[in-house]
Amino acid sequence: MTRMILRLLAVLSLALVAACGSDPAPKPAAQSGPALWQVQRGDMKGWLFGTIHVLPRGVAWDTPAIREAMGQADRLVLEAADLQDEQKTLALFEKMGRSPGLPPLEKRVPEEEQAALVKAIDDGGTSSQLLSGYESWAAAMLLSAASQQGLGVSQDDGVEPVLIAAFKKAGKPIGGLETVERQFGAFDTLPEAAQARLLVQTVHEAKGMKALYDRILKAWLKGDMDAIAKEDEIGEQPDPMVEEAILVARNRDWVKAIEALAGKPFIAVGAGHLTGRENLIELLEAKGFTVTRLQ
Repeated sequence: MTRMILRLLAVLSLALVAACGSDPAPKPAAQSGPALWQVQRGDMKGWLFGTIHVLPRGVAWDTPAIREAMGQADRLVLEAADLQDEQKTLALFEKMGRSPGLPPLEKRVPEEEQAALVKAIDDGGTSSQLLSGYESWAAAMLLSAASQQGLGVSQDDGVEPVLIAAFKKAGKPIGGLETVERQFGAFDTLPEAAQARLLVQTVHEAKGMKALYDRILKAWLKGDMDAIAKEDEIGEQPDPMVEEAILVARNRDWVKAIEALAGKPFIAVGAGHLTGRENLIELLEAKGFTVTRLQ
């Protein structure tokens, strides 16, 4: 479930959540640095950087190796470049996430999960009436967003704004592997039963989200991808249909997009896409790319 939480944090933080009002989280100690790879095939020699999209204020992650790669790169490639367009993203979320005549949110989960759902809603400071106007996947996102309020993190302090500012200042182009509509579409096309299971999993993770995030942040700062992967093994297992749609199918699409790249792209995607079944690194290697860990 860890990679699913990373995915929810990624989409929500960039699209739906303003900087949290709580005190910032303590600044982690300096570490060796987040994971960075060289990716090469034919006339393409770029970099692959695994990110966390929301961070506490003051985290120093841009090591000399990362800055050197950014300086040598001829463009920045994000998951979805248009995700930074808040107005567009919110409009798409409202359009895709709402449907008329939906049943109350509590009625969409098994009876034994209803009390936990109500508690998560109350703890997040939102309301069942508000969430019931959204499809189950969108309600899960909003509920996860509410749970983020205690993390002391913000998209403004995340990796992507720093990357975007640096590449804009250098006059280098910025693109994406997909669109924000494709990101939301991965959730929106899930059958209702799978959406309901995602909602239940989100409720289960809400209580321990801060501890989970702190562990992921610590591992990310050290570039410890094994520790991030291990969270998947010890946590609640994701629904196979959800994992296929949200992670695996999109990884396959991203490989096609990367195959079309030339030159020296700096590719930055969520770290959750770089571990687990059919992760992006394994898929690139299967297509003949040489992927070499630099940091």
